[in-house]
Amino acid sequence: MTTYTIVLADDHAMMREGIRSLIDAVADLEVVGEAGDGLALLNLLKKRSPDMVILDISMPGMRGLEAAREIKALNPDIHVLILSMHKSEEFLSMALAAGAKGYLLKEDSGEELLTAIDRIRNGRTYLSKKLAGEFPEAIISICRGNYDTPPNPLTPRERHVLQLIAEGHTDRQISDKLCISVRTVHRHHANIRSKLDLKRTAELVRYAIAHGYIDDQR
Repeated sequence: MTTYTIVLADDHAMMREGIRSLIDAVADLEVVGEAGDGLALLNLLKKRSPDMVILDISMPGMRGLEAAREIKALNPDIHVLILSMHKSEEFLSMALAAGAKGYLLKEDSGEELLTAIDRIRNGRTYLSKKLAGEFPEAIISICRGNYDTPPNPLTPRERHVLQLIAEGHTDRQISDKLCISVRTVHRHHANIRSKLDLKRTAELVRYAIAHGYIDDQR
């Protein structure tokens, strides 16, 4: 049987170790890489192309939902399984919109992980059992595959700039981080506001939180 390859992305080393131990016990599954943040993950995926990425929804550098979008843009054939502590319909919907094929609660990851991997591997979607009975039929229908991902109006660079804006970085700091001019940052900023039809920074922050760019710690 063909080996199904997996990359783990979680900023907690113990979480990655626990997941790896479960996967290593299955003969035709193989962990071929690990990353502790979103940017490191994308760099890793430029060097190798696994069948699946198991992705923590909250990571430093680039949040899980944003990383999921970037993964699908980089290689749409890579399956994404989101690990999350959030039991909300909002986070599930955003994960599916980002291209995820499964949404697994971290508290269920021990007993359900291999089932989730197997189901996604065989062309289906997966939703944690504890969530399946809590959401409207429309969401369950999405999890059965009846979902069209809406286009994201922002480019990858604009989404990164928005994340940095929402995290409180100044234009100069963004310029330094991304190695671009302040004028270019201003242009990205203006494009973001125009595309999203948002005028105030507070509105941009709320949008960023709602779409998984940053954690709501404000």
